[in-house]
Amino acid sequence: MKATKQTMINDLLQMDSNIAGLLMGHGLHCIGCMLAANENIEQACMAHGLNVDTLLEDINAYLAEQEADKKD
Repeated sequence: MKATKQTMINDLLQMDSNIAGLLMGHGLHCIGCMLAANENIEQACMAHGLNVDTLLEDINAYLAEQEADKKD
């Protein structure tokens, strides 16, 4: 699994619901927002003045860690 700028927020949360905490830690409180269904990661970051590349690095590092844990 890997997230991109075009990954929809809802799709990201369906990949792993624990990503909600990571998003909130970055200032994206999209979990209950009605716009989350229609926003991708890049749009959400732009709306909140966040660096999308930094967020994606953290998301993809988390996802890679989860995949590695599943293999162990």
